Amino acid sequence: MVKVVYEVVQHDGGWAYRLGDVYSEAFPTHSEALEAARIVAAEQQVGGDSAEISWQDDKGKWHEEYAEGGDRPETEVVDGNWKTHQPATSPRA
Repeated sequence: MVKVVYEVVQHDGGWAYRLGDVYSEAFPTHSEALEAARIVAAEQQVGGDSAEISWQDDKGKWHEEYAEGGDRPETEVVDGNWKTHQPATSPRA
């Protein structure tokens, strides 16, 4: 199973979450970025419809593949400011 780790870090004069080298938009506060990362991580757990998808790798090459709607990654949010691990739970849970 694939594991997706979002890390909350200082970025662009504020706070953001990142996945690898890709950053979200900047948020004014740490708590807003952390909340946004938790929401995104929770949404990763929701299955959808199976579909053909296209995606671009880090070298700019496009790929096409069939994605099973129920095949969801494990997710985690790491708070880079506090160096603690937070469970990826929905704020409404």
